[in-house]
Amino acid sequence: MIDLKANPFYLSDEDIRWVEDTLASMTTEEKAGQIFCALGIGDDEGMLRGMIDGIGIGGIMYRPGPKAVVQNTHRKIQSMAKIPLLLAANTEAGGSGLSFEGTGFGAPMAVAATGDTEYAYRMGYVACREGAAMGLNWSFAPIVDIDREFHNPITNTRTFGSNPDTVLACASQYLDAADECGVAVSIKHFPGDGVDERDQHILTSVNALDCDEWMQTYGHIYRSLIDRGAKTVMVGHIAQPAWASRLNPALSKRESLTPASLSRELLTGLLRGELGFNGLISTDSSAMVGFTAAMPRSRAIPTAIEAGCDMVLFNKDIREDYGYLLAGLENGLLSMERLNDAVKRILATKASLGLHRKQREGTLVPGPEALEEVGCEKHRAWSNEVADRAITLVHDRQDLLPISPKKYRRVYLNVIQKSLDPADPTVLQWKKLFEDEGFEVTVRDRRVSIEPSDFDTPELPPEKAALMAELYRGVEDMKKHYDLYVYIANMQNASNNTTLRLNWNVCFGLGDDAPWLCAEIPVMMISTGYPYHLFDAPMIDTFINAYSNEPQFKQAVMDKIMGRSGFKAVSPVDPYCGKDYLKF
Repeated sequence: MIDLKANPFYLSDEDIRWVEDTLASMTTEEKAGQIFCALGIGDDEGMLRGMIDGIGIGGIMYRPGPKAVVQNTHRKIQSMAKIPLLLAANTEAGGSGLSFEGTGFGAPMAVAATGDTEYAYRMGYVACREGAAMGLNWSFAPIVDIDREFHNPITNTRTFGSNPDTVLACASQYLDAADECGVAVSIKHFPGDGVDERDQHILTSVNALDCDEWMQTYGHIYRSLIDRGAKTVMVGHIAQPAWASRLNPALSKRESLTPASLSRELLTGLLRGELGFNGLISTDSSAMVGFTAAMPRSRAIPTAIEAGCDMVLFNKDIREDYGYLLAGLENGLLSMERLNDAVKRILATKASLGLHRKQREGTLVPGPEALEEVGCEKHRAWSNEVADRAITLVHDRQDLLPISPKKYRRVYLNVIQKSLDPADPTVLQWKKLFEDEGFEVTVRDRRVSIEPSDFDTPELPPEKAALMAELYRGVEDMKKHYDLYVYIANMQNASNNTTLRLNWNVCFGLGDDAPWLCAEIPVMMISTGYPYHLFDAPMIDTFINAYSNEPQFKQAVMDKIMGRSGFKAVSPVDPYCGKDYLKF
């Protein structure tokens, strides 16, 4: 049963009448449409009318774009909608989640590294204040996963770290700020990512904690945020076999590994029952393999709702999914009672945000003047403070810092990232930062590598010949050319990864761009994303975690390694990956 006057809705009698009258007036087809939150692609009016007028979707999410375009698109689609839409975005780390001009705070882990939860509040405030200026009313944040497994390629810097208390404290501040801005949060990814080393985008991952440990960690976070008033929960394609089996001992081992997005035990039994969540439950993207591979899609779409979800995020083909949902009503996979329950929660969430009143008033999307808040000076100043306080010196075992052109004039710069081009913007930005300080910089061209066949080639291309000469020249000759070797490890976490590891260009053990020369000249690594690179580079004696490649974080790094600013951060995770031998 839904209590519309209780947490997180707190609806007035007038609000409840709107919910009940709206629900009573809807056809089955209109109810089915409300279940879907589509992914917005472009602003073509015909396409949008097909989703909004035709199917009658309940929400839509856009990726970042120019702020004026985003606001105008939101205004257009709200004007088309019979029932006001939930407008969402991945505003996990600031307003940059919805607008190119929005203010970014780097990453949640950077905020946690400051040691001050006030910055988590500010991150939530900026994300939701700037988002609301463009029409946002639903933030797919905060992330409340716990970064327990350092090999996980998707969590790491997207989390507030490995300490559940820190995660809860930061997420609570984000939630309070969102409430202040009139934006619903979506705490995610229930039942909790960060235990498995695999990515739920490409399989059903597993939260393998036992029931007691889960309740002391993830469960404690979710229950606390539910009690605090979180309006929605996003459910991942993540299994939690211990709780599934406890709630239903008749489950087979295979059934206990059903993703939470399709599990009655985890949705209705654990989230609604044990944790007492009264609000709206949405799936994570239903296009992820963790969802699509679990069962035929014609079953999965109605099953997700029957099991306890209220909304389905994104689609393979929205018209096909809409058809699957209606077919599920006809063939018994989905009951009308459960559909009505889901739609009631959707409408109640909209009413709790006052969307029905704003629709009458014509204020669902602010005017163009509100865009002045997006990327404003005050928000940028807050972001710069985070950058200054987040940069983490993991160790400087060689007493290298601070550096100066007088001591280390000739710098060899190697930027390790997806792009191998030495003219890539990130490479050029770091090169300029060092040159502006007075260093002479040589950039490693990572497009060039040595293959075994090159040793039998009579005449190599000039770029390969130069690299071969560098690999084979004597150590003393090399030391005449370089005073300092700087690695920038720009390995950002992203969906659909199996791993996030350093892969050196190495041939016959010659080293190439691997840190073979650590015993010869000083070597420093600055990681702008993944905080665990010491697992692959333990020989590097000066290691810095910056958590972000955004401009303010780059500049903060330079200020610190040059000695203009001290290191203030405390790492929110163990950068030594729980392995003592990496510390020495």
